[in-house]
Amino acid sequence: MNTLGLYLHIPFCRSKCLYCDFCSFPRPDEGTVEAYVEALCRDLKRRAAACEDYAVDTVYFGGGTPTLLSAAQLERLMEAVTGAYRLADGAEITAECNPATGSRELFTRMRLAGFNRLSIGLQSAHGEELRALGRLHRFDDLRQTVEDARVAGIDNLSADVMFGIPGQTVGSYLATLEAVCGLGVRHLSAYGLTVEEGTPFGNMGDRLVLPDEEETRRMYFEGLAYLESHGWKQYEISNFAVPGYESRHNLKYWNCDPYLGFGPAAYSDFCGKRFGNSRDVAAYIEGKDITEACDEPSDVERMNEYVMLRMRLGEGISARAFEARFGGDFQALFGKRLEAYLPGGLVRRRGDGYGFSPRGMYVSNSILSEILDFSS
Repeated sequence: MNTLGLYLHIPFCRSKCLYCDFCSFPRPDEGTVEAYVEALCRDLKRRAAACEDYAVDTVYFGGGTPTLLSAAQLERLMEAVTGAYRLADGAEITAECNPATGSRELFTRMRLAGFNRLSIGLQSAHGEELRALGRLHRFDDLRQTVEDARVAGIDNLSADVMFGIPGQTVGSYLATLEAVCGLGVRHLSAYGLTVEEGTPFGNMGDRLVLPDEEETRRMYFEGLAYLESHGWKQYEISNFAVPGYESRHNLKYWNCDPYLGFGPAAYSDFCGKRFGNSRDVAAYIEGKDITEACDEPSDVERMNEYVMLRMRLGEGISARAFEARFGGDFQALFGKRLEAYLPGGLVRRRGDGYGFSPRGMYVSNSILSEILDFSS
């Protein structure tokens, strides 16, 4: 049976971070939250008929901060999933969680409802760096969240960290990695800070002082060396895991597998079509169709997208897997272009295909823009 991932967007936060460009809204009233949960439940049931031939093997509650919902609301959402979809045995069911937004009781009820993984947004172990980002928690809150989750029976734990933060140094970034690894989490997402237009950071202009390019580059490579020396595997450009704890839901995106997104700003790739929703929470609550983008990619677009995403993975891309999926000669279509980067060490052979070296990963966007063509 075909497998399917579900993404449920929870667009509510305690506050809006200074760098955040995600679809999220601070301090909602309880009536709005309750109405939104009901809208998600209706949407899940409405779209289930098209998924009868699929087994759902990953469910991801993203945000925002899903753990701002009550236990009863999260339970209702899981009941909507399990009542309308065929849930595969051993399905990975993740909720994003900011430190200090959960409790032992909440996590216990989540586990009983089916949740088995938490992705915790830390960003830094240092108070001054957290304040620079507009974060409300402390590192001790992460420590308590990890303890509460484990006592509740959820031990598949991920943490997000960030490099390139105002005031951050290579030493403070490595100290954050050491502190997080010391808690025994199994998965780590390490992202470089991106300043987005329209965010408070984006509006600061020259008043925003960030680590320079060389310092940021050292953070990336010294962080990579630290994690690899402690048994972590870089399985995707920004994601690391203890072997066996890779995010199965995120891998659906990199493998171009089907997924359905529910809620404002959620995107889907299903039955050969890609479609996305607007950010209009009020319209979604009212039951209006908020689909604002829908396309049916050509075979050429699909091939380019597949190469782009698979090259983000540590294992790279297999020529045999590409040809089994699309037909055509991978070497003629893409291999010769990738080979141009072999002498400089940015690309390496991976089995019957290719993958980026660590240096290649760091400049992967520029390389991919040169070898791929999305104009047709």
